[in-house]
Amino acid sequence: MIIECPACHSKYQYDEERFERKPSKKIKCAKCANVFDIRNPAFAPKEPAAPPVGDRTYTGKTERPKTPDTTEQSPIPDNPRATGKSEPMRLPQGKRLSLAILDGPDAGTVFRIEKPRVTIGRSSADLTLNDTEASRLHAVVEIRDQLITVADLGSTNGTLIGGERITGSVELSDKSEFQVGATTLMLIVTDDA
Repeated sequence: MIIECPACHSKYQYDEERFERKPSKKIKCAKCANVFDIRNPAFAPKEPAAPPVGDRTYTGKTERPKTPDTTEQSPIPDNPRATGKSEPMRLPQGKRLSLAILDGPDAGTVFRIEKPRVTIGRSSADLTLNDTEASRLHAVVEIRDQLITVADLGSTNGTLIGGERITGSVELSDKSEFQVGATTLMLIVTDDA
């Protein structure tokens, strides 16, 4: 399904399986860092979306007003592989993906992504960091054509976006930044020359 940030109107492809059978989810816009609710289309006709009971990330916070349902903008319905983990991992054609290290011990380094699953960490990772605050296998970037996500691999210090620790997979777009230990990385998407 396609979702849209109500603040900056950036659009993202969102895997419906990431709802984990919950009626709604809170997500953070990779561009403007606005946190907003999205509704699971499987629950939409039954009842108004309510915050999931026991949602660890947002327990006890005052809920913001619900945003308009954006499920009408879902991908072509006759394509069952249009979103999510059913989509095989592969690099997008005609695009070059890189991770630029903006801050930390390896600042100034650019790592070219040449495979659809890249692990990041202090050792035994595809992208090895000289960062004592990073876990051995800290995070993973997965690419499913145009859908690019980052997920924490159970690290000690967590993976952060906008200063907040992420849980599950979070979608990235061009110029999205995330933090692994004391290292800040930026995803760069360019046209392949």
